[in-house]
Amino acid sequence: MTRTEFDILCARHPGAVLSGPGELDAWKIGGKMFACFGHTDTRATNDDHAVVRCADGEMAKMLIETGTARKPAYFRGAWVRLDLADLDPEEAAHRIAVSYDTIRAGLTKKVQATLPPQET
Repeated sequence: MTRTEFDILCARHPGAVLSGPGELDAWKIGGKMFACFGHTDTRATNDDHAVVRCADGEMAKMLIETGTARKPAYFRGAWVRLDLADLDPEEAAHRIAVSYDTIRAGLTKKVQATLPPQET
């Protein structure tokens, strides 16, 4: 999977906005990040992986233990690193959707009311 393909999957979600470029290129909903690409070197970007949120820490732990995901640098809890080269498009779509839904559900009701409706 390429960065462009991953971006297309993120952009499908209502209200998703790409911020960057900068220190961190991130997909956000309501101002909160649900997927990102980090720059580990100021001279070049690392578009070979993305970081997304799982519904909970147990799922993140299971994905890391099974080799589906890796522990991301600088993130704690329910965040996981996905290596794009090995990422199945269906798995990517699912992981992005879970991350988006989890972050969106955690937004305040006031912010949620300003967002486009979610597709069912």
